[in-house]
Amino acid sequence: KLIQGPLVVVSLGIGLNLLFRNWSDLALLATQMVDIPVANSFDDFVGQFASPDFTQLGNPRIYILGVTIAVVASLETLLCLEATDKLDPFKRVAPPNRELVAQGIGNLIAGFIGGLPLTQVIVRSSTNIQSGGRTRASSFFHGVLMLICVVLLPVVINLIPLASLAAILLVVGYKLASFNIIKQVYKMGQAEFIPFIVTIFGIVFTDLLTGISIGLVLAIFHILWNNYKAAYFFHADDYVSGEPIKIQLSESVTFLNKAGISKALTELPDGCSLIIDASKTVSIHPDVIEIITNFEATAENRSISVEWTGLSEDRNKNAQNNLFETIKKHNTIIEAKEI
Repeated sequence: KLIQGPLVVVSLGIGLNLLFRNWSDLALLATQMVDIPVANSFDDFVGQFASPDFTQLGNPRIYILGVTIAVVASLETLLCLEATDKLDPFKRVAPPNRELVAQGIGNLIAGFIGGLPLTQVIVRSSTNIQSGGRTRASSFFHGVLMLICVVLLPVVINLIPLASLAAILLVVGYKLASFNIIKQVYKMGQAEFIPFIVTIFGIVFTDLLTGISIGLVLAIFHILWNNYKAAYFFHADDYVSGEPIKIQLSESVTFLNKAGISKALTELPDGCSLIIDASKTVSIHPDVIEIITNFEATAENRSISVEWTGLSEDRNKNAQNNLFETIKKHNTIIEAKEI
């Protein structure tokens, strides 16, 4: 896009700020503006960096704070990564381990120069996607542009009112958490809605780590209540070229099985035939359905054929989560037959 909405908002904010300086009653205070250090020389710029104080290595509070920051930052990154994958128009799945390794290396470097801890931010990722970003190059140049602005244009950056940035965050936040999303989760049933809404309130009224922990405990309790079993059976070593690959889903497939199923689907050889057997399945989490349907949408590009077997609408109509109806709602192409 040639003209970006956030840039228009920021430009208007700067213009109005300069205009209102002519009237003392309308002029913004320094606390209402962006405030980043302004270096008048190279020595001033280098002087903004700070070296670690290694004399604090014997202080136990350092390790407690370090572990806390690592856990919170990692959780926030994984949550943002999940949301970013869903926003991706190409339905790609980013490797979480690679993301955490990159974040860890960045935090080590930031710590040695006196920087703040790094973590993924959904606002920047979503704005990047909405602005037309499609590859990792967009993220790289995003960082380069930020560095250029902070180093060369700090005076201009300090003209931006915080209200302009707040307005942008409100719009982006609304797009990410609209009321329609809450309605969709509510329609999934109490088993999904209760942990969802409790987690939201927990994060808002406590903090990120506590809120996620509360939601996680509720989700685990729900899994134990439904007598959780293995989600699927798939042995890649048994694959013979030319023969179909069969993934047998178990009676209950939960959100904890997303990573395993996603990995199994990603590692399938190109040109194979996949059979997903749901003859024993009566409960499957919507996130797992989404993983499979996203895979189906891109399977044709890898010459992979996907076939569902073992589905019966009558058999599943009394199940807690109606697998047949759930898959139909996700626009999955199903060939229902018993084997």
